[in-house]
Amino acid sequence: MNEKNTLFTPFKLGPVTLRNRFIRAGANEGMVVDGAPSKALVKHHRDMAAGGVGLTTVAYGAVSKVGRTLPNQVWMRPEILPDLEALAEAVHAEGGAISYQITHGGSFVTSVKVEEPTMSASGGFNKAGFMRGNLRKRAMTRADMDLVAQQFVDAAELCRQAGFDAVEIHMGHGYLLNQFISPISNKRTDEYGGSAENRARFPAEVLRRVKEKVGHQMAVLAKINVADGVPGGATADDAIVTARLLQQAGADMLVLSGGRNMESGWFMFGSNFDMDEMKKVLKGSWLTGLMMKLSQIGTPKVQFREMYFLEYSRQIRAAVDIPLAYLGGARSLANAEQAMAEGFEAVVMARPLIHDSQFVNKLQRGEVKASGCINCNRCIPYIYHPAGTMCVMNPPNDVALNCVRAAG
Repeated sequence: MNEKNTLFTPFKLGPVTLRNRFIRAGANEGMVVDGAPSKALVKHHRDMAAGGVGLTTVAYGAVSKVGRTLPNQVWMRPEILPDLEALAEAVHAEGGAISYQITHGGSFVTSVKVEEPTMSASGGFNKAGFMRGNLRKRAMTRADMDLVAQQFVDAAELCRQAGFDAVEIHMGHGYLLNQFISPISNKRTDEYGGSAENRARFPAEVLRRVKEKVGHQMAVLAKINVADGVPGGATADDAIVTARLLQQAGADMLVLSGGRNMESGWFMFGSNFDMDEMKKVLKGSWLTGLMMKLSQIGTPKVQFREMYFLEYSRQIRAAVDIPLAYLGGARSLANAEQAMAEGFEAVVMARPLIHDSQFVNKLQRGEVKASGCINCNRCIPYIYHPAGTMCVMNPPNDVALNCVRAAG
């Protein structure tokens, strides 16, 4: 048993207390019906809570309909409040806490047609919109920023009403707020472009407004990149600037990730995609398959290694006082203990928990010391599958559960 291990002790995160230091990362589940959570999504996160995680993060809640990147993503509006309540109640019934990752895709709209040019930090040709004809993006105006910031506030308030314990504002991976932070996509010459501080200004404004609205009852987290992982992208030094601004804006915790979907997915996952599995899942979508194939051109061959973001994350740990959650290749009790010893307050995982939702319980009981996840990345294509994300080493998900809304 590991009862006395700090990993398994309660942790105060803003106004809420987590039962331990393990967080299920926000990673697209593909478990949505008509833009609302499905019963499959409820089961998925109930299983995470029953398996022992302190906080489970529901992935990608778009703050507006045009903020989705895929059609099988939730978009936040009052109509889905009963579905959100069902999701929160299921997790709480298992003793866990629940967070919703809220975000906006901006110009990274790969599988949804948007009638108007997509919004981004800067305008121009939009390579991410090729599959659905979203070929142009426009630079956001001050009015656009005010609108989107309010949409983040409204989404967080909806989650609060539904009984969620936290929201995680996604500022990484090439989505809208990251399009401001990264010099790859931010070519502005006003106060929101140029220096690292200017580029992080709008994301910090969004977090501050969310914190002012819901921070008295919910924890407010932000997910940021430790680096973009490609030449010309944001660096660890840029991430330090972002982290400091978010600390000043009132973030309760930063979740440290990395990479951008279009430019450096291999950096994000610490290894390459399994393109054969991707082709298998996407066999009916030749255009998506073509885009995935094109995205691999020039991609380096990357061998998975444990704790692959540690060198970057250490630099941020040394620069800020805010609680930080380590993410990136934690696969064992020893990895998690190392993260705690390095000064991180929590450990974030996705693939090991998709492989075995009972992983945290098994670690605590001393039944296992490491995950059975083999880091094959074959789970990733299943965000496009009708049954949603799954580990290919496990029995398949029940497709029927992904056809009924959570409160249905």
